[in-house]
Amino acid sequence: MLKVVNLSKSYRSAQETVEVLRGVGLAVAPGESVALTGESGSGKSTLLHLIAGLDQADGGEVWIEGACVTGLPDVRRAALRRARLGLVFQQFNLVPSLSVADNLVFQARLAGRSDPAWLAELSARLGLDALLKRYPEQLSGGQQQRLAIGRALAVKPALLLADEPTGNLDEVTADEVVGLLRDLVARSGCGLLMVTHSTRLALRLDRRLHLRGGRLT
Repeated sequence: MLKVVNLSKSYRSAQETVEVLRGVGLAVAPGESVALTGESGSGKSTLLHLIAGLDQADGGEVWIEGACVTGLPDVRRAALRRARLGLVFQQFNLVPSLSVADNLVFQARLAGRSDPAWLAELSARLGLDALLKRYPEQLSGGQQQRLAIGRALAVKPALLLADEPTGNLDEVTADEVVGLLRDLVARSGCGLLMVTHSTRLALRLDRRLHLRGGRLT
């Protein structure tokens, strides 16, 4: 589902060059959930952004579903994100002017991949059935995060990238959200790569990777 080969990334300033990623390689299989841990500033978010095509690597390759996407132009990377990737961030990025129902289907409609049966299943599993006519500002933090997860999965992505998706949630709600994430990923068959600072949450996923000094261990 995902293969990263010898990925490198540096940031340059007038004073110095900082190597953030040094030959990173990893793979995520269909239906597999992988936790990515590491200290603040270790490059976890940078790695997710490179995989998602939100930034460009200095070297190496990213393969998704057997296709190399590293050298694609911006327009084609954006099309890939829309149709084959699900993105969940600590900031939920919901559309405040849209109802819960319309937020849920938003990305799937853009990609032309809306599936009413799958949307109904997501809505039920995420506990959103009774909230579909509400707006994001009328939801709790946990409900907003569930909606963000549902929106990302509604498109039936090949790969779900989650960057600290439980960072704003209390421990009980975080456990519930990660449990739902893992179940829905297994149900949909997509791969999950989740950045987290929590060892406790990382242990709930299938496999754990740790980023230190620009390399994975």
